[in-house]
Amino acid sequence: MSTANPMRYPTLQLCKRTFSTLLLFLAATPTSGDSSFLANAVPHNLNDFYQGLKDRVASCQHSLAGGFYSIDDGTNTTSYCTNDPHRPSIIYLSGGNGTLSNMDVDCDGVQGGSQDDGRCSLGRSPDYQDATAFRDLIQSFKVGISDLNTYVHPYVVFGNSGSKPGWRTFDPTDYGVRPLSVMAVVCPGNKLVYGIWGDTNGDDGDNPMVGEVSIALATACWGKNMTGDSGYDGMDVLYVAFTGEDAVPGKDGADWAAKDYDSFERSIQPLGEKLVQRMRGVAVGRKAISLWAVAGGALAGGLWLAS
Repeated sequence: MSTANPMRYPTLQLCKRTFSTLLLFLAATPTSGDSSFLANAVPHNLNDFYQGLKDRVASCQHSLAGGFYSIDDGTNTTSYCTNDPHRPSIIYLSGGNGTLSNMDVDCDGVQGGSQDDGRCSLGRSPDYQDATAFRDLIQSFKVGISDLNTYVHPYVVFGNSGSKPGWRTFDPTDYGVRPLSVMAVVCPGNKLVYGIWGDTNGDDGDNPMVGEVSIALATACWGKNMTGDSGYDGMDVLYVAFTGEDAVPGKDGADWAAKDYDSFERSIQPLGEKLVQRMRGVAVGRKAISLWAVAGGALAGGLWLAS
């Protein structure tokens, strides 16, 4: 059977790409059917990187710190990884061997508002704290809120602190990630949520944990079955943090005082899209995948992924 030359049939290629984009869009609809918690379609370059990690084309390119738990009674095989240990542009979580991380719900910070339906009540979140790690920074913005709201702000718990003997720690700021910077979270089903780095993991539990998000972000991925004591146990969620000041929306670059998830997520989406577009990857055989981010969207060399 002969194969059509794609250069001779541009209309065919356009139709195929349009159909592919439509499928990604449909897949990004949350399972709850609640239109107030929508995820985005995953761009092709980020999806290729995500699939490469899951298919074991790549695992942890360069480990910055390891020994963390994604599941409390699981194994401590999760690491903070980067594309370049000397000049990192992204930091992501990898469990190795084709695994990434799960997703648990963090209820810390302010509660209340029109979207507070009780799923993060104190009885459902035994480790609840009334403040996030960056409450003081939020208050310095003077934008009418005292802290992040788990029902409104799609924040990610990233980084680990603690003083217990032998406790594993990791500070993302040591590698250029800034507090309240934009992050990208990819959930199975080609769902992408733009969030912010809004809290850190402490040493109040038995193990140094990773893979927690606000209930707003969890709902965008999985619907309203997510609660303070019920998360997603699959090890196929990708968390990506971006380094540099240009990943920080700052006081005026986000609708911090938004009353609902949709309004806030839309306010950071343009910056999130710009950060994700800077990512370009090239698969090398079946053994490795290299990925870098290019400031200003300029590419000095290499190959572009098809998009």
